Amino acid sequence: MGYDAVYTAEPSRGKIGNFIRKYCLRSEKRGSSIVEALLFAADRFEHVEREVIPALNEGKIVVSDRYVYSSLAYQGAAGLDLKWIEMVNEHAIRPGLAIFIDVKPRVVVQRLKPNKSVMEKLEIQQKVMKVYLKFVESRELVRIDGDGSKEQVADAILKAVLRFLEKTA
Repeated sequence: MGYDAVYTAEPSRGKIGNFIRKYCLRSEKRGSSIVEALLFAADRFEHVEREVIPALNEGKIVVSDRYVYSSLAYQGAAGLDLKWIEMVNEHAIRPGLAIFIDVKPRVVVQRLKPNKSVMEKLEIQQKVMKVYLKFVESRELVRIDGDGSKEQVADAILKAVLRFLEKTA
């Protein structure tokens, strides 16, 4: 469509992101939520500094699979105060558009078997969903129904993105 976009993800492919994947997400038991939040915030800072800001400075659109709202949802669901998580992530650039693909927790867990991480257990996903929905209610996240086919979900995301780009053009 002529847009220059780069695609990133969190945890990133940097040193901290690789550490998170190896030692936090793949372990049998979830570790300290505070340590987890600090590691994700450190990875996000490195991600923003190394990838996001340079791409934005080049006039590119940055699409990230997971970002600050994931930390708020997952560490918030673990019982950490959302204001504290936001403070730890104050360096994070607020996205112009943030999308939440709404998939029922049971479906999330089912889809991820056998590759699910320590954070993708049903009880955790149910708490995570509640946090995400609070951000949908406050209009910080745009909700996309994730129950359709891949093509339907992709089409809904594309429509939301194009509406956003038309407004900001």
